[in-house]
Amino acid sequence: MSIHERIASHIAESVATLESVAEQLSECIEAAAVTITDCLLSDGKVLCCGNAGSAAHSQHFASLMLNGFEQERPGLPAIALSSDTSTLTAIAQDHRFEEVFAKQIRALGHAGDVLMLFTICGSSPNILAAANAAHDRDMRVIALTGRDGGALSPLLASTDVEVRIPSDAAARVQEAHLLITHCLCDLIDHRLFGH
Repeated sequence: MSIHERIASHIAESVATLESVAEQLSECIEAAAVTITDCLLSDGKVLCCGNAGSAAHSQHFASLMLNGFEQERPGLPAIALSSDTSTLTAIAQDHRFEEVFAKQIRALGHAGDVLMLFTICGSSPNILAAANAAHDRDMRVIALTGRDGGALSPLLASTDVEVRIPSDAAARVQEAHLLITHCLCDLIDHRLFGH
């Protein structure tokens, strides 16, 4: 396979995955946007987290909420739990890495808030602990997952929303998570502020 064919193959796979997202997940994406806007209208906030590239997605989402997406508007309350390296390393050192998000959720989360999880495999112990901590605080969970949803899917409550990307490829899942992040920001802005 030539270099150009490899490039075309990656793009074709990405397009096919995104078309599947449009066909299969539009209702889940809408439900996630409604969950977040209802939370914000009730003076709640969004806590978000993930590992590795998913941590970057959680930070990107929080920054778009706080600073704005494609229109000028007031900042919306969102906190990326993976941003504070001092807190992360203190928790990991004094407790265990599994607790890096859960401990923050127990301190910062309140009933009615939303936890937004970004995860490819859905099986990282710190992500599972985060979901459990959110439920303990009467928070709803929005989980952007991939593959088979992992151990996270069975932990989700009926009031939670899972947006599971129909792909086993990590790169395709992350590409779809980025697009969904932008869709959510647009839908939230539209519901809260109109055009």
